[in-house]
Amino acid sequence: MYDLAIIGGGPAGVAAGVYASRKRLKTLFITKDWNNQSVVSEGIENWIGTINVSGPDFAKMLEEHLRAYASDVVDIKVGETVTKITKKENSKGSVEGGLNGGFEITTDKSDSTSPYSAKTILITTGSHRRKLSVPGADRYEHKGITYCASCDGPVFAGQDVAVIGGGNAAFESAAQLLAYCKSVTLLNRSDEFRADPVTVKKLLLNPKLQALRNAQLLEIKGDKFVKSLTYLDKNSGQTQELLVGGIFVEIGSIPSNEFARDLLPLDPFGRITVDSRTQSTSVEGVWAAGDSTDGLYHQNNISAGDAIKALEDIYVYLHAK
Repeated sequence: MYDLAIIGGGPAGVAAGVYASRKRLKTLFITKDWNNQSVVSEGIENWIGTINVSGPDFAKMLEEHLRAYASDVVDIKVGETVTKITKKENSKGSVEGGLNGGFEITTDKSDSTSPYSAKTILITTGSHRRKLSVPGADRYEHKGITYCASCDGPVFAGQDVAVIGGGNAAFESAAQLLAYCKSVTLLNRSDEFRADPVTVKKLLLNPKLQALRNAQLLEIKGDKFVKSLTYLDKNSGQTQELLVGGIFVEIGSIPSNEFARDLLPLDPFGRITVDSRTQSTSVEGVWAAGDSTDGLYHQNNISAGDAIKALEDIYVYLHAK
């Protein structure tokens, strides 16, 4: 039985894996691959300690860091996807020695009659962005359409850009883009913005920002890269075209937590609820960190920090008695 099973190979999972190795916790590390949401970025400029790194190089850097410390402590399983986690009862059906009976982890590659076993679980599977479904969206993804203002905003310095969405994430992206883009147009499909009223009021005072209500995106056009978008003005019923060099999509994300649905409760958005002090969940022996949780902010650095916080708590839990 492993001391810990870490599920997910992004910044959160790798950070926890490195710390687990240094603390000599016998760890099972399972990931489908080393990619994360930032892998599509041309340049990540906010990973602390690294001035600029491309998305693919960032993923490679994370893998190399973990492998350098894994040794005989962290058992890395790449190319496997967890399909189910089952909580086991100990021989007396109760907690012994301060620990639960452990967990069985089944993957698409493991033998169903002999699943992996671990005393504790750390879920760091992240989320995937909800994508646009209009004509041109597939063609221009990563060719002007992007999902991360923090990662890719500087690439569009001096250009006219659009943000799709009306929630806090959309307005936060717009705020970042206003610092270096020529103009930012935010398209919200309804009459009401979902973002905090204080945030909305503050940003609408910026002359470089235009916020369009009741604007339904219809199509994205371009050549090799995005050049414009068309939308339906639902107030007038007319179709409008907007010239832009970049489109930032903020219409929500989908947590990658389906495998855990039978293990622990998820919130209405499919996220894992955690204690922000320790990253522990409502199920004893299970922690979660990163974009798979209900944390208020989701960034690479925050995910890594939260995972380390969880790892510290897991270590205390395992050595409490």
